[in-house]
Amino acid sequence: MLYTAGPNLTIGFHGCDEKTRDKLLVNPNEVKISREKFDWLGNGMYFWENNYERALQWAKDKQKRSSIDKPAVIGAVLQLNYCCDFLDSEYINTLRHYYKLMETFYENAEQPLPKNKDLPSDKYKDKIIRELDCSVIEFMHSEVQRQAREEIQVRGYTGIKIFDSVCGVFTEGGPAFEGAGLFEKSHIQVCIRNPNCIKGFFIPRKEIDFLNYLNIAG
Repeated sequence: MLYTAGPNLTIGFHGCDEKTRDKLLVNPNEVKISREKFDWLGNGMYFWENNYERALQWAKDKQKRSSIDKPAVIGAVLQLNYCCDFLDSEYINTLRHYYKLMETFYENAEQPLPKNKDLPSDKYKDKIIRELDCSVIEFMHSEVQRQAREEIQVRGYTGIKIFDSVCGVFTEGGPAFEGAGLFEKSHIQVCIRNPNCIKGFFIPRKEIDFLNYLNIAG
């Protein structure tokens, strides 16, 4: 637990419609939380960590499905704080524990567990519809919050920590080249649950030619 807090600032990029981007710049407290049952890391606001191009491509792909009018990207300065980081084996084991609890819950209720599914259009079969993963992560959050609530009722306070954010790395898409173990859409995704983790939004700048800027290139 000593090293679970994320003290450093992280740059994240959120793919969206241009109108959504502009609204966030003017009203940064109106954070839109995704509550889809297939959210990869559970409910929250999603960012691609240090990956502007991937965020833009996501927005363009959404435009093809008529979900977005004008693709855009908004940047954000993030502090992940108490993060359920699935790059850390501790949290993989934690999630596995809650999966077992949820599995028992569904068995007792005689209900089938949700499943991760492929989109018919996804030729790489990346299980883009992550209904199982989302359900387990949200079950974990609800159980942790329930335990904290009960402890407050009994003791007047709680030492149980609530996750501010969730982070995971994903291999997605086809191989970068023939025989590669690297994939064209691999990325780190951040799901912000606590809006206080978002320190501010910004419009990403375009890179300049620094040598020309300094009149060195000739």
